[in-house]
Amino acid sequence: MKMKSLYSKFAFITIMIMIVSGIISFLLSNAYYQVKLKQQNDEKITHFAFEIADFASEHPLISLEDYFDHIGAIGYQILLINPDGDKQYFGSPFRKKELPKEITEKVLHGEVFHGVSQFPHKTFVTGFFANELKNSVGVPLEYNNKKYAIFIRPDIKLMFNEMHILFGWLLVISILLSILFVLISTKYLVKPIRNLKKATKEIAEGNFSIKLDIDRKDELGHLAISFTRMAEKLAKVDMLRKELISNISHDIQSPLTNIKGYLNLLESSDKSEEEKQQYIRVVHSEVNRLSNMAKELLLLSSIESKKDMMDISTVDVAGQLKSVIHQYQWRILDKGIMMSYSLPDASVKGDASLLYSVWENLLTNAIKYNCENGTIDIELTDSESQIEVAVKDTGIGIDTNEMVRIFDRFYRADTSRARSVEGTGLGLSIAQSIVDMHHGVINVTSQKGKGTIFTVILPKM
Repeated sequence: MKMKSLYSKFAFITIMIMIVSGIISFLLSNAYYQVKLKQQNDEKITHFAFEIADFASEHPLISLEDYFDHIGAIGYQILLINPDGDKQYFGSPFRKKELPKEITEKVLHGEVFHGVSQFPHKTFVTGFFANELKNSVGVPLEYNNKKYAIFIRPDIKLMFNEMHILFGWLLVISILLSILFVLISTKYLVKPIRNLKKATKEIAEGNFSIKLDIDRKDELGHLAISFTRMAEKLAKVDMLRKELISNISHDIQSPLTNIKGYLNLLESSDKSEEEKQQYIRVVHSEVNRLSNMAKELLLLSSIESKKDMMDISTVDVAGQLKSVIHQYQWRILDKGIMMSYSLPDASVKGDASLLYSVWENLLTNAIKYNCENGTIDIELTDSESQIEVAVKDTGIGIDTNEMVRIFDRFYRADTSRARSVEGTGLGLSIAQSIVDMHHGVINVTSQKGKGTIFTVILPKM
């Protein structure tokens, strides 16, 4: 059965890691014993065996049987072979008593048998636990002018007593508890991920008002915070999208309705030529309005797709501002506006065509929403790290509550004014997008009925 849930996968992988690491640890420990510890163990047993033999040799009056019974009782297995080849065992019995005769002969003639270090390598039963006569140390013993052979090894069972059972239970219990804690901790770790998965499904279904009950300080907690912020931004984007569709529908429907109405009037035969010309001018005006809206939407879309492909060059800001003023001089004069400006030489790194659109939008807004015989003042300030362009007008101004939304697409602060003045509500949104692309800021201050100041600050990149 395939494991599909993250919980089962995480628990399975963790348990497998525990098992594999346990096996590897056992193999490494066994290898360490075979390579190093077994030799050290053989030397210790050999040294102890010689001490036993020396003591017996130095005290010929003691009874060998009683002496070796005592040693066997304190935790050793012993085989004593006399010169006639007779064998006597002391301590716990050996599980396997096979021992080649030539080994016995060599020890009786004074050689040492290092059975512990020479014991064959076995993976799962190391020499330390092999209760065999071959896994012992043999040393010669001279007692009352007779030569004996002693084969000795520690009695592992007696040495460990009940401790090996205790260690065994401890090992089993630790493994079981480890698995239990892995399952519990895995559930704790996976729970917030499941909540995030559930929240993702809700977002996919259009529900952005989600609340994640994840109060953690680790990476999952940071992820939950980022996810919540993303949901909030998506909710805002969804709201703006709906508002955008609504505004586009309204702004397109309005001129289309006007065009249709005036075309119906033009079909009427009882209208004078002068009235028909007036209707045609209105139709042309609405068509231009639709055309401008399409151009600005196209420009806005182009700006969004051009963020990583700007044509960067040195832009003469003062020269651009003078060109924009010259371009709209007729509209300024037609409205009787007094124009003043202070434009010292200044330049920045940026996209010339996009920055030109910013100055054009700000100046046309200053003209469009200015009062008859009002004033417009443009000031360019150049510093070491940035330039600042301020466009001031004496127009109708913007209400404080409405300034937070003036950069939204299709938003126009005064709807009654919007009907009397041509515009799509995209200009300031376009300007802000371009300024953002150049890592700058655009600020606005305004007083209702007194005028507005738009300030653009661009860093010298």
